[in-house]
Amino acid sequence: MDIAKVRATAFAMPLTNPSFPRPPYRFYNREYIVISYRTDPDALRAVVPEPLQLADNIVKYEFIRMPDSTGFGDYTESGQVIPVTYEGQPGGYVHSMYLDDDAPIAGGRELWGFPKKLACPKISHEGEVIVGTLDCGSLRCAVGTMGYKHKVADSAAVHKALVEPSYLLKIIPHVDGTPRILELVRYRLEDVQVKGAWTGPAALELFQHVTVDVAKLPVLEVISASHFIADLTLGMGEVVYDYLEAK
Repeated sequence: MDIAKVRATAFAMPLTNPSFPRPPYRFYNREYIVISYRTDPDALRAVVPEPLQLADNIVKYEFIRMPDSTGFGDYTESGQVIPVTYEGQPGGYVHSMYLDDDAPIAGGRELWGFPKKLACPKISHEGEVIVGTLDCGSLRCAVGTMGYKHKVADSAAVHKALVEPSYLLKIIPHVDGTPRILELVRYRLEDVQVKGAWTGPAALELFQHVTVDVAKLPVLEVISASHFIADLTLGMGEVVYDYLEAK
């Protein structure tokens, strides 16, 4: 393969058989459980990078079931999003993501800088309760429970929250181990259709684990919970801050 063809062909690794297809990526019947909780503000300050600013000492713990997504297939995800502001505009900093499918792990990390790692999250419906769990190997790392569809939620408010900007810290190392790319990336969800949304009582437990470190943002108080289903497209990102170029 000559140099011109390498340049024309290269999209993602491996060169001749990329781990994920080209975007865009559309998600159908994406099911969320989002449990908002209060945590230690010092723990938050230790993980949220400037120039982002904390909005409050709140974390949104998410379990997300994705049964039908173009390019990425069928998988489940779990992690933490921290409400922040950037230049005065509210959004969310994606702090951790754990999922069970290779393609979205590779694509999420390489394209946007999503902090994706391999684990085993699940959402299940058990009688009057919807349950989210996160396991790594034989160990349980998180469990969330929520009353099933206790009250219809405001779909417009859910839509507004979904289309707010989200932020990622994209890190790609050089061959000598130093950072080659170190950027704050902003992205949005697009063409969002909320198909149902509900609220209810909830509980959340996080357990200590050396590599799935969700418990480093401890649960002090559960504030609210929402359960909703939506179709949406994962929009491409833009670099809003380059740490290697900044003075």
